[in-house]
Amino acid sequence: MEQALYQYALRLADSSLTMGQRLAEWCGHGPYLEEDVALTNVSLDLIGHAQMFYQIAVDLSGETKTADDLAFLRDAHEFRNPLLTELPRGDFAYTTLKQYFVDVFNLHLYQALSQSNHQPLAQAGKKALMEVKYHLTRSQAWCERLSMSTAEAKQRMQQALDDLWFYTPELFETDEVMRQLADDGVIADYASLKNNWQKQVEALLKKCQLELPASGWVATGGLQGEHSEHLGYMLAEMQFLQRAYPGCEW
Repeated sequence: MEQALYQYALRLADSSLTMGQRLAEWCGHGPYLEEDVALTNVSLDLIGHAQMFYQIAVDLSGETKTADDLAFLRDAHEFRNPLLTELPRGDFAYTTLKQYFVDVFNLHLYQALSQSNHQPLAQAGKKALMEVKYHLTRSQAWCERLSMSTAEAKQRMQQALDDLWFYTPELFETDEVMRQLADDGVIADYASLKNNWQKQVEALLKKCQLELPASGWVATGGLQGEHSEHLGYMLAEMQFLQRAYPGCEW
């Protein structure tokens, strides 16, 4: 069970870290000052969530590794984030919709995790949930503003939806071990998460008058360590300092 929980904690941590790193790329490039600050604050929240889950993984491993080791000294094939979180930042509409998809997922995920019978997960879920509620309020408001403003803004939102939609199913991938942990009340029930996510997201897309793309290719592989080239470039930049100067601390 501890090994399964270790892998699950890595999945949560890697997902938060890669989302946070992509948002950090907006620092100094936001559409205006207040939004530049908001994007950076959400990025810092997500990186903080990653640190919590990496620490849980460290405690479960029984090894002498640190949270920094897990973030900065693993190669791309060892990361367990879905492909969605590692995609390039794109334009503001692309970032906004991707963030909304992940925010809705995180809302339901952390609500469920806060009830976990594994206390470290429950405590981390409760803390993250407080911040995710703000993240979702912000990203949902921007989805509505962009979709119901100018023709160009709506077109960019529709293009983002067409590009991102088939990456979202991977958020809910599970295996037999995860299903057993869910049955035991340790982690979230991902079938329930998917139903709640889909209802909430499709309601907003309908309100924004955005059309779901036709069925097609579905992303997979990230949770097994099979990533796009984008993750390698991200890690090369993100991990440079720790690898060039081993043992350095923030």
